[in-house]
Amino acid sequence: MLRWGLLLALALSAACSRQADYQPLAPGSTVLAFGDSVTYGTGARPGEDYPSVLARTTGWNVINAGVPGELAREAKNRIGPLLAEHRPQLVIVELGGNDFLRKRRDDLVRQDLKTIIAASQDSGAITVLVAVPRLSLLRAGMGALKDSAIFEQLAEETGVLLIPSVFSDVLSDDTLRADQVHPNAEGYRVLTAGFVEAMRSAGLLP
Repeated sequence: MLRWGLLLALALSAACSRQADYQPLAPGSTVLAFGDSVTYGTGARPGEDYPSVLARTTGWNVINAGVPGELAREAKNRIGPLLAEHRPQLVIVELGGNDFLRKRRDDLVRQDLKTIIAASQDSGAITVLVAVPRLSLLRAGMGALKDSAIFEQLAEETGVLLIPSVFSDVLSDDTLRADQVHPNAEGYRVLTAGFVEAMRSAGLLP
């Protein structure tokens, strides 16, 4: 019950943060899940990653374009060819964690993410941005991780749909993570459920 209460709270938070309402994407629509090891599924077995769970939940054709260890500055060079190859209707961007671990400056990370968002929007894809926490072992141990402020700023500047709090809250729960920076299988299920509720609140799912 507590976990589902958490998901409801996350969904309400995400709904309040949306910048626009959308039309539902039909089953079979191509979705590009673009990110780092969390998108890839590190910490769980094949098929337990969030893109796989999202595909099973929605009926969308979700392409896992996660690269473990990738920085936003590297990812911005990868997004264009993927957009050209797959022509997705929706792009979910989950990046920044590795940049924070390497203590890159916020303004640099923000600019790299803005470049990725612009490429996605220019392709005509609806773009969803996942807020990522600035990782702290102390705050993780206390169950108190918080989203980096750059994600809300980016959402306001670009008009993308922001999914706040979901990732931070999963990594703040030691029963939902494989290590300090990756969810476990249950964590990926909870993460996906939060994404789904946020996108349903925005109109992307019926």
